[in-house]
Formats: sequence, C-alpha cells, structure tokens
Amino acid sequence: MSKVPGWLGRVGAELTRMGERWDERRKEAVEEGVPEVQPPAPDRVPPPPAYAPAVAARPDPVAAIPWGIRVAAEAGWRLLVLAGTLWVLMRVISAVQLVVLAFVAALLVTAMLQPTVARLRRLGLPRGLATAVTAISGFAVMGLVGWFVVWQVMDNLDNLADRVRDGIEELKRWLLDSPFHVTESQINDIAQNLSDTIGTNTEEITTAGLQGVTVMVEILTGILLAMFSTLFLLYDGKRVWQWVLGLVPAQAREGVAGAGPRAWRTLTAYVRGTVLVALIDAIFIGLGIYILDVPLAVPLAVFIFLFAFIPLVGAVISGALAVVVALVTQGVFTALMVLIVVLAVQQLEGHVLQPFILGRAVRVHPLAVVLAVAAGGLTAGIGGAVVAVPLVAVTNTVVGYLRAYGKEQALRYSPQPHGATATDAAPAAGPAPGARPKTEEQE
Repeated sequence: MSKVPGWLGRVGAELTRMGERWDERRKEAVEEGVPEVQPPAPDRVPPPPAYAPAVAARPDPVAAIPWGIRVAAEAGWRLLVLAGTLWVLMRVISAVQLVVLAFVAALLVTAMLQPTVARLRRLGLPRGLATAVTAISGFAVMGLVGWFVVWQVMDNLDNLADRVRDGIEELKRWLLDSPFHVTESQINDIAQNLSDTIGTNTEEITTAGLQGVTVMVEILTGILLAMFSTLFLLYDGKRVWQWVLGLVPAQAREGVAGAGPRAWRTLTAYVRGTVLVALIDAIFIGLGIYILDVPLAVPLAVFIFLFAFIPLVGAVISGALAVVVALVTQGVFTALMVLIVVLAVQQLEGHVLQPFILGRAVRVHPLAVVLAVAAGGLTAGIGGAVVAVPLVAVTNTVVGYLRAYGKEQALRYSPQPHGATATDAAPAAGPAPGARPKTEEQE
C-alpha cells in the first residue's frame, strides 16, 4: 500500500509535463500563423478553412436592379399618379362644365376689357365707375352685334329661300349637263329619299328640338354667369389673385406669384391679337362677299369673326359656309370667286397678320395648336376648342418661367466655389450696396 501514493504522484507529474508541452506547442503554432483549431460547438458553425475560395455576400435587391429600370419605375409611378389626378380633375370639370366654361369665357372677356379699365383709372375715374362704364359698354356692343345678326338673317330669310330654290334648280341643271352622267330620275330619287327620311324621323327631330331648348337655357345661364364673373374680375381681380396665392404652399408661392402676371400678359396679348385678326378677316371677306352680291354678306362676316376664335378649324368652317351660300344662291362661278377671296385672306392672316400681331408672346407650334383644338373639342365641344389654344399658350409661358426660376434658385443656393477656381466663377461686380439702379433716361 505504501507504493500506491508514489505511483499516483508520478502519473500526476507526467500529466503536468504533457500539458506544459502542449501549451508550448500551441504558442509556437500561433506565433507561426497557423490558426488554432477549436472544437466545434453544438450551436456554432465552424469557419471555412483558409484554402477555401471567398464567397461574396448577397447584394441589396435595389442595387441588383439595373439603373435604367429603376429610373423608369420611378418615373412610371409618378406618371400614374399624375394621370390619375388629371382623370379626377377632368371628371370634376365635366360635372360642372357649364360653370367652368362660363368662368373661362369671363377670363377671356376680362383680358379684352381690362386695359380699358386701367386706361379709365389713369384718367381719374374711380375703380367702380371705370368698371361699370367698361362692362356696360362691352356687353352693349356684344348684344348689339348679336341682335344685328339675328335681324339680318330674319330680314333676308324670304329672299334667301327664293335664292336657294333657284340655286338648287341651277345646280340640278348643271348636274344634268355635266359629264358625270347624272339623270333626272336619280336626282328625284335623292330628293324623295331626303323627304322620306325627314318624315320618318319626325320624333327624333322633335326630341332634338326639345334638347335644343335645353341647350338654349344652358347657354343663357352660362352667359349670365360669364357676365357676373367678368364684372367682379374687372372690379376686384387683384384681390381674387391674392386670395388664390394664399392657397398655394409657402415654398412655391414666390414662383407662382411671378408666373401669374406673365400668364395674364400672355392671355391679354392672345385675346387682343385674336380679336384684331378676326376683325380684319371679317372685314375683308365680308367686303369680297358683298362685292360679289352674295346674300347675307353682313351675317356671314359676323360668323367669320366669331369662328376666327377657333384656330385652324374655325376659318375652314366659316369659309366653307360662305362658299356654300354663294353656290346655292349665285352659282358655281361666284362660289369659286368667294373661295379665292377666302383663301387669299386666310393666307394673309397666316403668314402676315398672326406673326406680326401676336408675335412671340403666344407663339405655339402648329402641331400643338391642332392637338389642343382636337382635345378641347372632344372634351367640351365648341367651348373647349375656343379655350384650348389660350390655355396652351398660358401653360407654355408659366412652364418656361418656372423652369428659369428654378434654375435661378438652384444657382442662388448652390455652394460657393473655393480655392483657385473662386476667382473664375465669381460673378461680375454689381452696383454697390444701397446704390439705386439707373433708369432708362440716365442710361
């Protein structure tokens, strides 16, 4: 039994020496760069060995999408939001179409009459009296023009009916003698078919007449709304504009306040220029029709004046109406002469009058004019076609100003250059602080 403790002591000493040697070898391995091998833990994934190839981490899904697709997606959802907003806006406008068209007509009339109010104010008249004189005079002139047209039509109606019958008989004889080989029986069949069509569609014609009464009531309502709106815009337009500016967010208010007067100048220039061009067209074409002894020359001239407010399409419709009246009343030769007069005046208008009178203030590309008139006509009929072009001209002016204003703001708040380039990028020396700018007389 005395030998057992000695044996256990030797075993313990041997184990101690083996642990020391193990610790020394581990330290040597760490100093030589050999990674220490750890026993795998049950909840820990062992690291890959040093000779294994590196595995790249998975990229962010946004970074994995190509840049062009990301740009298209960003633009796409914004366009969808804009299209939805426009759709809702168009539905609202369609629901209150009469009010919108009346207010737009009031804006156009106000743009035409507002310079007269300003001129009377400069002569010393109070604002209320200047507004009343201008509005009453303008509405009286418009009413007299409408009454004159109706009076001329009613006064010449019997004579026109006789001339139309004679013109139809002359056209019939011309067709019989023409090289188109039209027989009298064919002409009689066409006349009988027209008569039968009118007889069988009496109910539809009556319904259309009742709808015409409804349309007349709506037109009268729109005229009254336009008159009241024009009166208040002439008298209190400045405060109305200030109220509208109060609805604009503060950050965008300065840009909108600068774009508003420019848009109004564009609208005023368009309306006054269009009135002048339409008046010249009506006078020259009306004189040509009168010289050629075409009946209803004055009402036709007034129709030409009114249809001139519909760009491109209005001139074609009014010219065609004058040619048709000349054809059925005076014959083919007179109709050809009227056509030559209409085409000559329209060429003068397109190449001389509009570029000279309207100028660069409302310059819009012809394609934009055609598309705007078509879209306005499809959306709101004749009224939409009338207001489409001034709307495009005003929008063009506002967008151009806001683009220039945005660039100016970006340059104003951009960081200033430093170092050697500061001298090159520095702006030119301006007037000293507190110095008053020179007037045109001083320059």
